[in-house]
Amino acid sequence: MTDTTVGLIGIASLFVLMILRMPVAFAMLVVGFFGYGILEGMRSASALLLTESYSAVANYSLIVVPMFILLGNISSVAGYSRGLYDAAFAWVGRFRGGLASASVIGCAAFSAVSGSSVATAVTLGKVALPEMKRVGYADSLATGAIAAGGTLGFLIPPSTGFVLYAILTEESIGRLFMAGILPGLLLMVLFMAVVWLVATLDEHAGPRGEKVPFGQRFKLLLEAAPLLFVIIASIGGIYLGVFSPVEASGIGAGLVLLLALIQRRLSWIGFKEAVLGTLQTSSMLYMIVIGANILNPFFSVTHIPQVLGVGLGNLDVGAYGTLAVILLAYVVLGMFMDGLSMLVITIPIVFPVIISLGFDPIWFGVVAVIVIEMGMITPPVGLNVFVVRGVADNVPLTTVFKGVTPFLIAMIVGLLLIIAFPQIALFIPNSMFG
Repeated sequence: MTDTTVGLIGIASLFVLMILRMPVAFAMLVVGFFGYGILEGMRSASALLLTESYSAVANYSLIVVPMFILLGNISSVAGYSRGLYDAAFAWVGRFRGGLASASVIGCAAFSAVSGSSVATAVTLGKVALPEMKRVGYADSLATGAIAAGGTLGFLIPPSTGFVLYAILTEESIGRLFMAGILPGLLLMVLFMAVVWLVATLDEHAGPRGEKVPFGQRFKLLLEAAPLLFVIIASIGGIYLGVFSPVEASGIGAGLVLLLALIQRRLSWIGFKEAVLGTLQTSSMLYMIVIGANILNPFFSVTHIPQVLGVGLGNLDVGAYGTLAVILLAYVVLGMFMDGLSMLVITIPIVFPVIISLGFDPIWFGVVAVIVIEMGMITPPVGLNVFVVRGVADNVPLTTVFKGVTPFLIAMIVGLLLIIAFPQIALFIPNSMFG
């Protein structure tokens, strides 16, 4: 058997193990370890396991992950997420579909502290869905807005997706964070446009909310100001070159903890809940990184990336045609795999092809993350759809998928705009200080 044949068997085995419900981190580790052992010897594979496991967890850049997760968890248990939603509703709630639009804005704002689409969907879903149900929103619009808005957690910094992409490709975490800002805001606006359109076509789907007095709007905005300050300080500091993403994550987590203690919004039970949640999520992500660090050397010795590059080149469809093929493959994979798994498995294979075609690696990071976001609301897996279904009471899964369909179309529009106008993603990182 040739090395490439062993690589293809390894990829097939990886999918079989995931179908059998083995956690993706362990599936990558098993395939990578034994595949490398078959080709290079078990002694080399054992050495690889030891060195790569240590280097993965000792990676200084990965500190970003637990710190920003802690920031989001403390914000959630301290009730700051509720403040973001209330402030957004006070300003846009009186319009058609106002509560759904407020949910999208709240998701975008909370994404800037959580870095997780699932955490964003769960947190805002618990706050917003009961309110929309009370007012009489259609279940499809209410759940669709939360599921789609939650995907922004994978794009708007600090995104765990960008952290993993940066580690896998050795790109700058700070530049990737900055690259996600304008695309994230673009998708937020497109989602709000979808809400308005749905509510306009069916006035019963998204009735207007109560009008909030002008003074009350500013009061609610001031109540949300502490968390908004933490967001601006963290992301703004990276942009200005005042501190690195790792330092920004520590400063952000420290600031929100200090604010929660000063305002007496954090109990000991809430603090333990936030820390425990951070440990659980961070452990999962660290294991994924370890698995990827074992799998990637196996892919390298099998020459799979080079074979794929030659195969795509032989299609003779040009750079954008090849990009379309890659993105279509992402959409298909997104129907069966969660976003992080897809990212760590595919990037080592497709990234060399993207670079050889002359595409900007930072821009492609944004494009890849958006396509992965689309997979989060695409059947049959649609992780965010299942998450929202778990929060929503007695709403059929088919109703949630029906609700996210127009938002999925909006994401396709946003993706096409970013492909046609790469500066949407590159303007801010290219203007960074430091």
